Amino acid sequence: MGRAEERRARQRGGRRAAPNGRRSADGTGRGGIRRLFTWKKILGTFFGLCLLGMGAFIVLYMVIDIPEGNADAELQGNVYKYSDGSIMARRGYNREIVDLAKVPKEVQRTFVAAENKSFYKDSGVDLRGTARGVLNTVSGKGAQGGSTITQQYVKNYYLTQEQTVTRKFKELVISLKLDREKSKDYILAGYINTSYYGRGAYGIQAAAQAYYRVDAQDLSVAQGAYLAALLQAPNQYDWAIASDTGKRLVQERWNYVLDNMVEQDWLDRADRQGLKFPVPKEPKADPGLEGQTGYLVEAANAALKEQLVDQGTAEDLEQAKAMVDLGGYTITLNIDKKKQKALEQAVKEKLTSRLDPKKRDVDADVQAGAVSVSPKTGAVVAMYGGVDYLKHFRNNAVRDDYQPASTFKPVILAAAVDQDAETQDGVPITANALYDGTSGRPVVDGTRKVGFSPPNEDDRDYGEIDVQESMNKSVNSVFAQMGIDVGMAEVVKVAGELGMETEGMPAVPAQTLGTMGASPLEMAGVYATLGNHGKRVTPAVVESVEHKDRQVEFPDPIGDQVISREAADTVTSVLTGVVDDGTARVSVKENPLRNGQQVAGKTGTSDNNKSAWFTGYTPNWSPRSACSARTQERQAGPDVPGGRRRLPRQRRWPPAEIWAAYTFGVMDKVTRFDLDTKQGAAVKPSRSPSVSQSPSQTPSDEPTSEAPTTEAPPETSAPPTSEAPSPPPTSEPPTNTPTSGPPTTEVPGGGDDPENADAER
Repeated sequence: MGRAEERRARQRGGRRAAPNGRRSADGTGRGGIRRLFTWKKILGTFFGLCLLGMGAFIVLYMVIDIPEGNADAELQGNVYKYSDGSIMARRGYNREIVDLAKVPKEVQRTFVAAENKSFYKDSGVDLRGTARGVLNTVSGKGAQGGSTITQQYVKNYYLTQEQTVTRKFKELVISLKLDREKSKDYILAGYINTSYYGRGAYGIQAAAQAYYRVDAQDLSVAQGAYLAALLQAPNQYDWAIASDTGKRLVQERWNYVLDNMVEQDWLDRADRQGLKFPVPKEPKADPGLEGQTGYLVEAANAALKEQLVDQGTAEDLEQAKAMVDLGGYTITLNIDKKKQKALEQAVKEKLTSRLDPKKRDVDADVQAGAVSVSPKTGAVVAMYGGVDYLKHFRNNAVRDDYQPASTFKPVILAAAVDQDAETQDGVPITANALYDGTSGRPVVDGTRKVGFSPPNEDDRDYGEIDVQESMNKSVNSVFAQMGIDVGMAEVVKVAGELGMETEGMPAVPAQTLGTMGASPLEMAGVYATLGNHGKRVTPAVVESVEHKDRQVEFPDPIGDQVISREAADTVTSVLTGVVDDGTARVSVKENPLRNGQQVAGKTGTSDNNKSAWFTGYTPNWSPRSACSARTQERQAGPDVPGGRRRLPRQRRWPPAEIWAAYTFGVMDKVTRFDLDTKQGAAVKPSRSPSVSQSPSQTPSDEPTSEAPTTEAPPETSAPPTSEAPSPPPTSEPPTNTPTSGPPTTEVPGGGDDPENADAER
């Protein structure tokens, strides 16, 4: 059949058999395929799928809400700073969320230039990038970049890092909704605060510190561009560990970021040309809790928790602890870095370097605690809590389970002068008032004996003695009677007003010996109040606290006038005599670094010689401070079987030496007290030598002339080798002390070790 016939056959409805090579398997040919896949059907299917996808997206948009943020993405640590702003320690997660307003505008824009130039104009999503990511995920090619800042923030904060199609669609929907509901600044702040920058740093503040040792608010545009470049590959681009290739790539990306800023008119071209690549600093380990740092951090946390409760932010200390543990606090302490080092050095020089537990077992039980407080501001400028926080966890500077002993005597005198109290004979109690200093003399209230007869140290009798000399020599019998004369309830009341913890403290005569518990921090506050002319000083460890979600305001450490200025200044005047003529004469007065500086202070040794003290202060207008130092025996524990041990006699004098080495070491000028009183050693000549000042009547904190050679000063006699202290440093007084004066060593204060104190407690 020819072609013409074939054509006519088709017109008549006939059909010619198709050639064998062009017939389909189902008996149809090309015409059937064309009829199955027509353009109309293809377009219809495409639009149908589009409508189906749009419908599915609408459903997803309606169903998927912006979820709660991932709590882990906002986990923060706490940052602790010295008073000069330098970092003391970091605890917890290395992230510190900062407000976007604290990040310079040009630094903000480095991140936009690096990741999403259209950020300020787009709807929060990159459809092409998202589609590409979905296809790569389906095909198994792994993660695909190209998403917007909004999408990256959604992934970091609201979702997870898993690479699934479901997560991609959620990311798209949430990003669109977030862009509509939140400002661009909110999204950018979330992005730079939740991103990981390497070196264990989460968020821009931690990154700024990790790479450039500055706060985010102090970053330059060049530094910001480097941090923005890091986000692409934090480990590969960390300059400290990057390979040559990594360094080349990060510099290329740094240039890319800055060029984009010029393109967006965010950076002047001339300024851009002047920028040099800011090589980051070497990695630095986060400060830990070793040494004194742990004690300081612990004290700061305690103060913060108490304030959260006091201001009503937390219901109790347990809730406050949970809030602090969540992190996000930047805590600036009042600790002065130089004074802190000076106090640590003083303890080492005067105590710990002399201890040798291998030669003397008792040396293993000796500990120290000290606090320095500014009487003018109340700031705790230095604190020594123990040999090392990682070895001895309890802070000796704040523990209050040791007796303050004779350092409590000034409180009794303060109450007497403030209340215009009188002796049993009706004579006003002043520095010149006379008392019976007989050891073991029964204390009387009128004609009634009160059942308390405290002995003086070494059971010494002083006969008739005035208050000034009684304070110098720490005569127990005098101050026990004075407590009754004032009224023990009034003494306890004044103690509380000066800063001691008096809740539950019984107003009994035995308290005149300082038998209650007290910490060096507590006693430093009491003496700072005396040094502040009677205006209450509450020691403040923390200067300020910052947190993104809450305000924490600490009260003024300087409070009201709690005792009269005359009473406070009278005590100060009397306490200068303790330094110049009494139990602290050798360790403080004769210190060659003193240079004429006026000092008020008091020694103390608790019952059974479990602790030794010196608390003193200098004029409050000077840049120095009141300081309380204590040495103590170690509590019972797994390494101290059997309980407490007596503090060796040779280990009782270091507190005053620690105080003097620290105070005179940080002294920058010599100052004098401005006293509103006509009493005491500071405002009148010392009493001329009398029988009470003869060797047999030396201050009870000094050894007697009959003292055995085993207890003689280290400078003049060699103690037994089993308990001998190391030779004192060259700053000790010369050994050729005039024979008319007291010996040149300091031993426990008078009446600090009463035999019947426990029975009267």
